[in-house]
Amino acid sequence: MQMPAVPEEIFIDGLKQLIHLDQAWIPQKEDHSLYIRPVMFASDEVIGVKPSETYKFLIMLSPTGPYFAAPMRLYVEEKYVRAVPGGIGFAKAAGNYGAVMLPTAEAKRKGYDQVLWMDALEHKYVQEAGTMNVIFIVGNKAITPDLNEGTILAGVTRDSVLTVLKELGLTVEERPVSIDELTEAYKAGQLLEAFGTGTAATIAPIKELCYRDVVMQWDTSTWKTAPAVKKILDDIRAGRAEDKWGWMVKA
Repeated sequence: MQMPAVPEEIFIDGLKQLIHLDQAWIPQKEDHSLYIRPVMFASDEVIGVKPSETYKFLIMLSPTGPYFAAPMRLYVEEKYVRAVPGGIGFAKAAGNYGAVMLPTAEAKRKGYDQVLWMDALEHKYVQEAGTMNVIFIVGNKAITPDLNEGTILAGVTRDSVLTVLKELGLTVEERPVSIDELTEAYKAGQLLEAFGTGTAATIAPIKELCYRDVVMQWDTSTWKTAPAVKKILDDIRAGRAEDKWGWMVKA
């Protein structure tokens, strides 16, 4: 997108000052936080299809509660696509969200909360959900789509969750994940949990996944892995547990 990198001293130091100014807005309730959203946009005084000469950088803060108040129901999308190889699906760009509005609205009319995207070429391989990366617990493995094609957001929460899953003793596999593989694992009783990860969602359990005539359902109250991961992340964030990975930054 030919946008400039923001110098660290402007980004991080400015963010720390902003949080100090707005610290009264930081929620104190469990599962609540101060959501931080850096934004950059072109600000030339002309309209044209070309890289801008000037840009505005700003950081928005917003108190927020749990992004999903209850476990989700996802609809596997096979007609529309979110991102293609060679595109910008890996980036937190506004254009990546424009194409999701219609398919998500259609899924909601069918009674679902979000769409689970498939790859653009074969509509066979899992990409991500509308607002988050996805991870599946199959037996003693945690499997998630890899980032090699550049079609999936390289989420920092995703990376943190995979680190914690390894700490819990699970084998983590980042690779192409077909929807047929997941369907077969579910029918065999091996697909134990499915959940999303994201900045706002953190850990979002998926209680139902609809793929054509197959409806996969889980009782999320019986899960072990996703709740354990969420507790570890919450305890580190709240200062109740040691941050052995150096994720926390003092403001």
